[in-house]
Amino acid sequence: MNLVHLLLRSARSLPERPALAIGKRPVRTYREMASRVAKLGSGFVKRLNLKTGDRLALAMKNCPEFYEVLFACWHAGLTAVPMNAKLHAKEFAYILENSGAKACFVTPELHVSVPNGISISQLDEFLEEATQPADVAPDDVAWLFYTSGTTGVPKGAMLTHRNMHFQTEAYFTDIDQLGPGDNALHPAPLSHGSGLYGLPHFAAGGANVIPESGHFEPEEIFELLEHWPNTSFFAAPTMLVRLMASAAARTPGRLKTITYGGAPMYVADSLRAIDLFGPRLYQLFGQGEAPMTITGLSQSFHEKRIHLETCGTARTGVEVKIFDEEDREVAPGETGEIVTRSDCVMAGYWQNPEATRRAMRSGWLHTGDVGSMDAQGFLTIRDRSKDMIISGGANIYPREIEEVLLRHPAVAECSVVGRPHPEWGEEVVAFVVTKGSIQKEDLDRLCLDNIARFKRPREYRFVEALPKNNYGKVLKTELRKQF
Repeated sequence: MNLVHLLLRSARSLPERPALAIGKRPVRTYREMASRVAKLGSGFVKRLNLKTGDRLALAMKNCPEFYEVLFACWHAGLTAVPMNAKLHAKEFAYILENSGAKACFVTPELHVSVPNGISISQLDEFLEEATQPADVAPDDVAWLFYTSGTTGVPKGAMLTHRNMHFQTEAYFTDIDQLGPGDNALHPAPLSHGSGLYGLPHFAAGGANVIPESGHFEPEEIFELLEHWPNTSFFAAPTMLVRLMASAAARTPGRLKTITYGGAPMYVADSLRAIDLFGPRLYQLFGQGEAPMTITGLSQSFHEKRIHLETCGTARTGVEVKIFDEEDREVAPGETGEIVTRSDCVMAGYWQNPEATRRAMRSGWLHTGDVGSMDAQGFLTIRDRSKDMIISGGANIYPREIEEVLLRHPAVAECSVVGRPHPEWGEEVVAFVVTKGSIQKEDLDRLCLDNIARFKRPREYRFVEALPKNNYGKVLKTELRKQF
């Protein structure tokens, strides 16, 4: 059940196939990668004095070493803690402390944010004599995925080897059958969905390709899609919008599939994407607690251009329902909270039994998203978790920003909401009631000193008062109406 066998099996049957590449250049065959993973796993145990179940963190921008460290963790029976490379130093520190990570590997540019991290340039120092892969149980935690919560404090979703095997098998069943000639491109962060979708490609013996630039650059993406045959990639809707708007935009002749999700996609944008890329799009709905695997809208529906306003139907082996406030299933067409259960649903939140109880009551994962399901089983999201902002595919919870802004002595009250943005989906706007002199630059600096840059408000609106109901609760819907 150990996930490392997805790699080792391909290394036995396809040893000379490229496993990892940077741009157009292969850098590791399956034989080489499997050998390094086994030696690194042994080195992590001996050099870092780690034992089965210990946590090892990854603070890395996209690079081939990400997957080497990830699989080495599993080879050694460790729990990997991949972290978003865009986080603030204080956010990295919180996750490292909360997870109890014994060590953290970092890419060079993140040393300033994780000063005690081990540089990936030192990886070769951890190569020891290879040992056999650790025996793990299906419900041992493989990946501790930190996802923002409505309290503003990140929670660690415990994703087990069973969860991630299920997610991998669901890819083969619902999205694509893969073979050694099929490859994955990773312009989106490996610490999130793109990294998860590398697993079925490793299992099939395909190459996992990291852009030379290390990030999302439309012209480079189109070049790599021409170079690597039968290539698939995961993208947030904002990334697809940027690809379509690029001067380099063209129909790739060797594209296999684009999976997209993480935020709503306007039907008009879906139609434009179909015109450019052809019927090669697969829409998914998932969240960190049920990674990438709740509902999906297949390529065939994109080809027929129907149901594009929905998130598709329940994935294979997944149950999805709509519950009312009493956790009772509602009739088709009625609105309520989206709930799900499957072998993909997390084991719970790391060391947070109360949050686990709230999220997984009645045997179902309560997503916090509001939607409806028609009689055919097509799910439509009517609203997201009430306050959450999705910008560029990243979840941003307003309270986290509000807590920071309220540290300024001249801020009496504040409320943060999302404003529609043509490229990013939404952008952050803060409404601020002051009790003294204050400058926008002061609030910017406060945010940049405490939270990730992408969460910083793009506009501050100074107001006399915030709209509230009879119970004193701020009416964010009234603030959003101003947009």
